[in-house]
Amino acid sequence: MVQSFAVIDQEIGAHGFSPAEYAIARRVIHSTADFEFRDLLRFSPGAIAGAIRALQQGVPIVTDVNMVKQGILSVVAQTFRNPVISAIDQATVAAPGQTRTETGLLACLAQYPEAIYAIGNAPTALLALCAWVQGRSPAEPRPALVIGAPVGFIAVVESKLALTQTDLPQIRVEGRKGGSPVAAAIINALLVLAWEQGG
Repeated sequence: MVQSFAVIDQEIGAHGFSPAEYAIARRVIHSTADFEFRDLLRFSPGAIAGAIRALQQGVPIVTDVNMVKQGILSVVAQTFRNPVISAIDQATVAAPGQTRTETGLLACLAQYPEAIYAIGNAPTALLALCAWVQGRSPAEPRPALVIGAPVGFIAVVESKLALTQTDLPQIRVEGRKGGSPVAAAIINALLVLAWEQGG
C-alpha cells in the first residue's frame, strides 16, 4: 500500500483537495486504479470533520450491501469497533414497491437515525434515504454522514442529484461511477483519519 500510495502521489497531478480530502481520494484511487475519481469526488463543508467526530464516538456504520460491510470490517476492528450493519440483511423480503435494500435501509434509519450511511451499490437505497430526510424537521436526528457512491446506469445519477438537494453532510461520487470498493475505501480512509487524530 505504501508503494502504491507513492505512485499515486507521483501521478495524480494538480488537485484542490485539502489534506484530509486527499487522504480519502488517494485511498479511493488505490482501490480502483482510476485517477478519474480525482475529478468526481465531492465533499460538503464540514463533512469530514463531522464524520471523524462521529466515528470517534462509536456511531454505527450502515452499509447498503454486504460487500461494503466486508470491505471495512478489518479497519473497524483495528480502530473504534463501531457497530457495522448491512441494510440488506435487515429485510428478509422487500416491502411492496421497494427493493430489499431500500426496505432494510429504511428500517436502519428508524433504528439508527444518526449513523454514518455508506451507499456503494443501491441507488434505490440512496433515493429512499433522501426522501426520508426531506420528510423530517431539521430538529430531528439525522445521519452524521452519507456516502453517495452507487454505481451503474439506472437511477444512479438521479440518486446522487437527490443527495445534493439535501443539507446532509455528504461525500459523493459524481456521475455513474462508484461501487462497493469505493464506498468502503471512503469509510476506511475516514477511520484512519479519525484514529490518527486522537483515537
